Amino acid sequence: MSYCDQFGVPLTTGDPGALRHYDAAVAKLLVFNNDPVAEVDQATAIDPGLVMGHVLKGLLCVLGTEKSLLPDAQSALAAGKSAANGASERERKHLCSLESWIEGRLHDACAIWEDILVDEPSDALAMLAAHQGDFFLGQSSELRDRVARRLPSIEKGSRLEGYYQGMYAFGLEEMADYARAEEAGQRAVASDRRDAWAIHAVAHVMEMTNRIEDGQAWLSTRSDDWAPDNFFAVHNWWHLALYYFDQHRWDEVLKIYDTRVRGSDSTVIMDMLDASSLLWRLKLHNVDVGSRWQRMAEAWEPRIDDGWYSFNDTHAMMAFAGAERRDLAARLLAVMSQTAEASTDNGTMTRTVGLPVAEAILAYAEGRYGETVERLAPVKAIAARAGGSHAQRDLIAQTLLAATEKSGQYRLARSLLNERLALKPHSGLNRDWMKRIASA
Repeated sequence: MSYCDQFGVPLTTGDPGALRHYDAAVAKLLVFNNDPVAEVDQATAIDPGLVMGHVLKGLLCVLGTEKSLLPDAQSALAAGKSAANGASERERKHLCSLESWIEGRLHDACAIWEDILVDEPSDALAMLAAHQGDFFLGQSSELRDRVARRLPSIEKGSRLEGYYQGMYAFGLEEMADYARAEEAGQRAVASDRRDAWAIHAVAHVMEMTNRIEDGQAWLSTRSDDWAPDNFFAVHNWWHLALYYFDQHRWDEVLKIYDTRVRGSDSTVIMDMLDASSLLWRLKLHNVDVGSRWQRMAEAWEPRIDDGWYSFNDTHAMMAFAGAERRDLAARLLAVMSQTAEASTDNGTMTRTVGLPVAEAILAYAEGRYGETVERLAPVKAIAARAGGSHAQRDLIAQTLLAATEKSGQYRLARSLLNERLALKPHSGLNRDWMKRIASA
C-alpha cells in the first residue's frame, strides 16, 4: 500500500502510524533536532516493511562520518533489502545510494540521489543526503546547483521550500555569493526558526564578510532556536567562538570551548572536529590552552584506526600533535598512508590532501616550520577536495601562514596576508598579523 509523506512523495507502507513516525524523523533531521533515530525506530517497529525507514536509519548512521556506526548502517541496509519486494523504483535507488555510501563510494551515492531528484524534486531525504555528500566531497558548486535545480519545482512558501532555501543559502555562501546567501538563509529561518543549518549558513556569510558584531548578534539572539536539543549546536557555538577569535578575545574563545564545545566531553565526531580545530587555531597564535590538548588526544585515540574520512584524521592529528603524543601521531600516519593506497573516495582524499596536511600539522608542532610550508603550499589550492567549508579550511591557510612566519619566510608570509586582507580588509586578526610581519 502507498501513502504520501509530509511533502507529497509516495511512500510504500501498510500503516499510517509508521508513516507519522517516519515523517517526524525526517522533520527532525531537516533541522538537526534530536532524536530522529528514536522516531525512525518506532516507524520500523510498527511496519518492518517500511523500506524508507530502514534507509533513513542507515543514513543517520553514516552521515555523521562515525565509522563505529557502520555495522548499524549495514544492518539497516540488510533490513531494507529484505523488505524491498514491494518497494518502488525510487525506494530501491535509495537502497543503492546507501549501499554505495557504506562502501566508500560517495560520488556514486550522490549520483543516485541526483537521479532520484530528477524524477522527484520533493524527495527531501535525497536532497539532504546529497547536500551533505557534496559537503563531504568539497563539491562547492553542487552545494548550490543541486538545490537550484529543484527550487522552481517546489511550492512557494511551503515548509519544504524553506528547508531547500537553507541548503541553497549554504551553497551560495560557499560560492561567495554572500548577499543572495544571506537572503536565502533569512527566508529559511523565517519559514522555520529552528532550522539550524540555515542559521549556520547565515553565520558563515557573516564570518566570510567579517561582520563580527552582526555574527555575534545573529547567533546569540537565536540560541534558543538552535542550541537546545540539537545535534548541530556545538558547531554553531564554534562559529560564535570564531567571531571572538578575530578580536583576539582569547578568554571568550576558551570560555565557549570549555562550556559549550567540550562541556560534555562529547565523543561525537562532529563535536570533536570543532574542538580540535579551535584549539589548533589558538596554538597558531601562541595561546596557552593548558591540559586541554591531552584530553582531546584521549578522546581521539580510539579513532586512530578508522581510516574512514580524512577530514576526521587531520583533526585527530591536531590533537595528537598538540598533546605531543608522537606515538599516537605515528600510528595515525601509518593508518593514513595505508588508506591513501585505497581506491575509495576517501583514499583519494587522503592521498591528495589529508596525508600531507596531517604531516604538516605534526611538523609544525615539532618546530619543523619549513617542512610545514613545503607540505601545505601545494595543498592549499586544492584543499576543498577533502571536504569542509571555507571557514573550516581556513585552518590550513592559517597554519601555512604561521609556518612561513616562524621559518622566516617573510616575503611569502606577506603575500599570503595580502591575499587574506583582500578578502577581509577589516579583519583585526589579519591586520595585526600584517603589522607583525611588516615589522619583522
